[in-house]
Amino acid sequence: MAFASFDSKNAGAPMAEINMVPLIDVMLVLLVIFIVTAPLLTHTVKLDLPKASSQPNLVKAEKIDFAIDAQGLRFWNGERVDRAEAARRFALEGKRDPQPEVHLRADQATAYRSVAETLADASKAGLGKVGFVSEPEAP
Repeated sequence: MAFASFDSKNAGAPMAEINMVPLIDVMLVLLVIFIVTAPLLTHTVKLDLPKASSQPNLVKAEKIDFAIDAQGLRFWNGERVDRAEAARRFALEGKRDPQPEVHLRADQATAYRSVAETLADASKAGLGKVGFVSEPEAP
């Protein structure tokens, strides 16, 4: 460190500034050392692990085809049922694991009340996968 200056007036006073160049040099050297040694610090153990293939056990959920015709008659997989019987069957199916999907087919002339009652019964039973089935329009 320099304690003198070229100024003749303040020749005897010490210099109050810090020389930053040596500090920066030391920091850059430390940075290079850490960059070089960091990859060496990872410890790995070489293992020869056994190879096994496992297929996930996918249980395909069943589906329930529930239909409502124009007169409001309900059909469970093609079998005619009334609302109370459909609600009882929904309650039984709601307890199964995995829960089945309900495919609801309603005639376009069906009153919305019948569809809403069916959706309410399925919801009360805990069935969450209800899909509406329709036919695509002809071009």
